Amino acid sequence: MAQQKKKIASEKPIIIVGAGLSGATLARKYAEKGERVIVVDKRDHIGGNTYDFINEHGVLMAKYGAHIYHDSDDETWEFVSRFTEWLPYEHRVRSYVEGKLVPVPTNIDTYNEVLGENWTDGKKLQEWVESQHPEITEPKNSEESALKRIGSNVIYEKMFKNYTKKQWDKYPAELDASVMERIPVRYDHNDRYFGDKYEGIPKHGYTVLVRNMLDHENIQVILGRDYHDMTLDKPKLLFYTGKIDTYFGEKFGKLEYRSIEFEHETLKEESFQELPVINYPSEEFPYTRIIEHKKFYNQDLPVTTITREYSIAGGEPYYPVPNQENRDLYDKYRQEAEKLEEKGIYFIGRLASYKYFNMNQAVRAALDLYYRLEGK
Repeated sequence: MAQQKKKIASEKPIIIVGAGLSGATLARKYAEKGERVIVVDKRDHIGGNTYDFINEHGVLMAKYGAHIYHDSDDETWEFVSRFTEWLPYEHRVRSYVEGKLVPVPTNIDTYNEVLGENWTDGKKLQEWVESQHPEITEPKNSEESALKRIGSNVIYEKMFKNYTKKQWDKYPAELDASVMERIPVRYDHNDRYFGDKYEGIPKHGYTVLVRNMLDHENIQVILGRDYHDMTLDKPKLLFYTGKIDTYFGEKFGKLEYRSIEFEHETLKEESFQELPVINYPSEEFPYTRIIEHKKFYNQDLPVTTITREYSIAGGEPYYPVPNQENRDLYDKYRQEAEKLEEKGIYFIGRLASYKYFNMNQAVRAALDLYYRLEGK
């Protein structure tokens, strides 16, 4: 990153552990305020799980799975847009169900194709869905949430039950209702995955976006070093975006995460599948989905790179496992973390908050923390 002499507000640095979106947002805000910022990441690259690169075949691919930026917050969209141009993109996903590619989230076409029906009136379909499980008033888990919102036991079984088991190694009945509540249900022909005001793909990828965020004269980036093994100047403030249980030496126990194993393959063909992402909910397929990277960027290449995703227990932490046991354990760490705020130590981001964030939510949380601390 560019290093130039400039008068700074304090000789004490602000240290940020983690060079993902949360850390990069805070780094940029404090650098522009005139603070000296040091960003440390144990990985050998910036961008966290959004990291992407051009492989040896010329395909711009994501190392840790697909990411689509979508947002309805004008401020966060405008902030991120300072650091990238956008490619117009509307995310659509299909689920491979008994030889058919059906829309997910569910819409009127999903019901018709999976159930062999011919619904044409969305209002009547909605009335039918809402009449199917009157016994479920307040869903206690994701199975109840799915059945109440989707209505059809058949669609639940074929599209969501086994997919959830593959992804989480737990059936929906073993997970909080919040997992299934993330999936919208539609009663028209809208097959867009997201419904936000803004949606796009960074023109040159997420790594370039984050590099532009960190490209400031007051920011120093240190990669390939574990913060816990380093001796740094006493900071003015410390922002920690890593696993909160790791920071505290797992003193209360280890929080549970699901990870992903990626199987990359480059094929000598222009196109592999209809859309960038196809889900595979059936148990006959060991992977959860297949990504075709070049279709996010409309790259014109004679080859294509695909990635099969397998959900696993070990490896890099991706998804906090939302159940009561983990929530109770996290709460102990959260209470410890709050005690450190008087010392200028703050925890921010997906791993530190033990909560799955979309990218826009990570940026929003970082901005909100900055404004709280700076009295804005």
